[in-house]
Amino acid sequence: MDNNGMNKALFSFEFFPPQTPEGAEKLTATRKRLALLKPAFFSVTFGAGGSTQERTFDIVRQIQSDGHNAAPHLSCVGSTRERIRAILKNYREMDISRIVALRGDLPSGMGSIGEFQYANELVSFIRAEMGEHFHIEVAAYPEFHPQAKSPRDDMLNFRRKMNAGADSAITQYFYNADAYFRFVEEVRKLGVTAPIVPAIMPILRLSQLARFSDA
Repeated sequence: MDNNGMNKALFSFEFFPPQTPEGAEKLTATRKRLALLKPAFFSVTFGAGGSTQERTFDIVRQIQSDGHNAAPHLSCVGSTRERIRAILKNYREMDISRIVALRGDLPSGMGSIGEFQYANELVSFIRAEMGEHFHIEVAAYPEFHPQAKSPRDDMLNFRRKMNAGADSAITQYFYNADAYFRFVEEVRKLGVTAPIVPAIMPILRLSQLARFSDA
């Protein structure tokens, strides 16, 4: 809400940790341009099993040091309670106040998902360890998770994440706006009242559109 009591749209941008020094320079320049739009936060992805852990930490530190809010992703895959506990303490010391808690996808060749099987378990652990320190975002799937047994099962799983202590959700990007509105309507019937923010993947080139249409 703004000072006049009117609804104010909140939005964020998501970054992938760059793999090269050139990519890091490009990301810094892009972030500075996007910061002029005053997003609520910048989220930073976290590779399965912590494969981008140090690069994620570096980007998060840069965002925070520039005076902006960072929301690092945190994944179940390949994680232990001890490791997640250490990361949470590190983020608290960095004055991070928002986390995106995800199950994550099991990479090819990885035999075990880790000590957390589902995102609701990770959300519960964060709450048990850190109380209300973090605003916890989780994922929502308007066109339903590909591994879900059914749309109904997927929505019930989403409710479990919210009931575990999540504050709000960000969707995976979707191709049909009706799918988003239908998803929100159905989970509201299940008692979920928290904000569900739609994610948007900008189409910058015709080749992108062609690739997505073949997916």
